[in-house]
Amino acid sequence: MSSDLQRHIVIVGGGIIGCTTAYYLCSHPAFAASNTKVTLIEASVRGVAQGASGKAGGLVAKWAYPKELVDVSFPEHVRLAEAHGGAQRWGWRFVGCGSWEGRGEPTQDMHTDAGGGDHTSLEKTHGLDDDWGARKRREAGLPDDLDWVRADLTDGYSPMAPAGATAQVHPYQFTTSMLALAQERGCAFVHGRVTAVDVDAAAARVAGVTYTASADGAAAHTLPATHVVLAAGAWSPRILPALPITGTRAHSVTIRPRPGVALSPYVLFTEIRLPGGPAAAASPELYARPGNELYACGPGDSSALPETVDDVAVDAAACERIRAHVASISPVLRAGTVDRRQACFLPVVSVGGGPIVGEAAKLAKGLVVATGHTCWGICNAPGTAKAVAELIMEGKISCANLKRLQPAVFL
Repeated sequence: MSSDLQRHIVIVGGGIIGCTTAYYLCSHPAFAASNTKVTLIEASVRGVAQGASGKAGGLVAKWAYPKELVDVSFPEHVRLAEAHGGAQRWGWRFVGCGSWEGRGEPTQDMHTDAGGGDHTSLEKTHGLDDDWGARKRREAGLPDDLDWVRADLTDGYSPMAPAGATAQVHPYQFTTSMLALAQERGCAFVHGRVTAVDVDAAAARVAGVTYTASADGAAAHTLPATHVVLAAGAWSPRILPALPITGTRAHSVTIRPRPGVALSPYVLFTEIRLPGGPAAAASPELYARPGNELYACGPGDSSALPETVDDVAVDAAACERIRAHVASISPVLRAGTVDRRQACFLPVVSVGGGPIVGEAAKLAKGLVVATGHTCWGICNAPGTAKAVAELIMEGKISCANLKRLQPAVFL
């Protein structure tokens, strides 16, 4: 490491936490003046945002948790969108959000192939007068513009938050934009898989990381560092085994309606009674996105974490179930086309609580952990990144009291 560098910060992981942390570090007022270098290293050969950060729903909510991070993150999301054209660049917008309960139509008449674009609905309600649909929506409590779920299948709809309390981003676009903005400010990017954090035992602080470069297979390289930010999501324990992090696999699909059908901006947490008896039920989450697509995700499973993010397997049957559940309450989406079938692993703190954010000084000075955000990584990335940037550049976290999220609580 060059002797004129005051800090060389290596961020391990090219998900939303890592990329946003790179942006906040490179945007910090002391970044240039302090001769600081920031390097982000990502294992996927496909680039950043290949895990949960590219395949999540993208929900940003004031009512999310933990509150310490949410209270910083939500206004930071607003600021970032205003400063960098987030509405155009990463799909930032406020949305309606509610819980939907109702019944699903039988789907035996649907094809079960991977497509979905050739499904034809009989649309028996088309012969009814225009007031019929509006009356059904009022009876069910549906907002007037939430017209992409069947009103007559709806038992009830309840807003989950007041206007202005729920927003969304497109996760892949947000993550890649954060890295691009960081690179504009001087962040370096390395393709490689980190295998260990190197520690100077005499000084009890980090000395760098050891990694294998994507370009040359198993050859080991070292990258010197004064600070290491471990933000590798569910893969973090592969680098730091003491971390109580496990991975939960979650599947999702994206569906595009037929041309000319517009999806109003709502996020729905559903409870669907399916044909087949009282025990048959499903609870997919539905996110209408800019670009007129619907993202839908189902429950998680305990599938084993693969070696790398590039090795995540997609269960086609799990994706088909999600599509069928959506189709059972929405004719316009039943007639749509599935664009993506995907899976990712969410990092979960196995001992409860979390995420884990702060310096793991008992293990090594300069070792900062930022992982375990479960399904709220996109939402809480700005608050996490701001806290980490303050910790490294100023020596303490000022934006929030993260005492109960410190690594010392979990390690």
